[in-house]
Amino acid sequence: MYNDDDPHLADVRRLCLALPESVEIEAWGRPTFRAGKMFCVYSGTDEHPNAIILQADDDERPALLEDPRFFLAPYWRGAPWISYDLDATLLDWQEVAELLDTSYRRVALKRMVKQLDEGSPFAR
Repeated sequence: MYNDDDPHLADVRRLCLALPESVEIEAWGRPTFRAGKMFCVYSGTDEHPNAIILQADDDERPALLEDPRFFLAPYWRGAPWISYDLDATLLDWQEVAELLDTSYRRVALKRMVKQLDEGSPFAR
């Protein structure tokens, strides 16, 4: 359901795997990124073939969904999950990294978040 040479996958993979103790696991024919629990899925739709699904802060979710780059993907419509169309505009990878950071923090263990906040040399 994806190719390793999909546009943006290498960059999404690099950002996700830079977070402490994150791992990539293929599920449903798609790359998923986990910190114990899943925080990102590289998955698109027919309309948005290159997208990521991630968890947004409850306070930010409504505003994000007003932005045309964000949408609710089939089967992932429940809060806090939203999708981000990586082809919608010129990508700001800093923004993508911040979104991934938020999603990671929603599922990571306290020690993982502490490691991230401290910039531990053990963080990848």
